[in-house]
Amino acid sequence: MIDKVAWVHVVDGRVLVARSHGKDTFYVPGGKREPGESDVETLVREIREELSVDVSGPELLGVFEAQAHSRAQGETVRMTCYTASFSGELKPASEIAELAWFTAADADRVSPVTRIIFTHLYGAGLLS
Repeated sequence: MIDKVAWVHVVDGRVLVARSHGKDTFYVPGGKREPGESDVETLVREIREELSVDVSGPELLGVFEAQAHSRAQGETVRMTCYTASFSGELKPASEIAELAWFTAADADRVSPVTRIIFTHLYGAGLLS
């Protein structure tokens, strides 16, 4: 099980996604926790490293699991997702090559766990 923490940021029916250098699949931004880190500490660190912004006031959106993209069959990823406000200017940093704003119509361009998150957001009326 790959354990990750992620930020789900939706604006006007579109969700922010990121693509790493050398990859063709997008995902909601976030990453793996370091030893001893809480969810919130991981979220703040990862988003600062990847998107150059500071998140605050995180609220749990949900926990989603799926087959890990580009991994052996049966290897799963658990994504603990938070919403949060942010300060700063969103821009790709570290391993992130590109940021984009996707709707439900873009589900074929994201990782399996991100598809599940899209379905949740769409069902809640948050994603176009």
